[in-house]
Amino acid sequence: MSPEKQQTPAAANGAVVCEDGLARPQWAAADPLLREYYDTEWGMPVRDERGMFERISLEAFQAGLSWATILRKRPAFRAAFHDFDPDTVAAYTEDDVRRLMADAGIVRNEQKIRATIGNARATVALRQEGGLVAFVWSFQPEKTPEPRTAAEIPTRSAESAALSKALRAKGFTFTGPTTMFALMEAVGIVDTHLVDSHRRGSSGVWPTAGARP
Repeated sequence: MSPEKQQTPAAANGAVVCEDGLARPQWAAADPLLREYYDTEWGMPVRDERGMFERISLEAFQAGLSWATILRKRPAFRAAFHDFDPDTVAAYTEDDVRRLMADAGIVRNEQKIRATIGNARATVALRQEGGLVAFVWSFQPEKTPEPRTAAEIPTRSAESAALSKALRAKGFTFTGPTTMFALMEAVGIVDTHLVDSHRRGSSGVWPTAGARP
């Protein structure tokens, strides 16, 4: 779950100091909703199954859209998908697909809706191998990026490509390498906060040097 990386001249110069005196990337500097998300959620560790499944699902729905669009629709998504409870979503039928396709509050993309249902079933199946959370976190790299500008933030990595391949082998879809890198950013597996952002290192996962403890 991650905002698109806008390579504007202002963003290329690094973090923006906002009116509250805190430095943030440009994408989180203006829109109050995105600022709240950046300050409280983005990059913080997610270690529960429902939370990880929700984030994988919303990353899939974001493909081709802006994160702001998905974030504004998140309450509707949660209501439509029963708070992204994997067991409930895994039991969805064609009636649920039709219901979701008629729900104007969400992104009505049938491929993505069916992918979410299939991914719920794959999530349930993964419990036999330690669970989705442990599986995703097992791809944490030895080091995290230390970007000073938006232009230095990668959009994929060897680990995100490996995670993508491994999830596909487990039956997941809409989990490409770029989408999985965005997931890894959002759930704290990597820290791509700009080094001068007030949120850098806030997850507790990575020391300021950028290597795993």
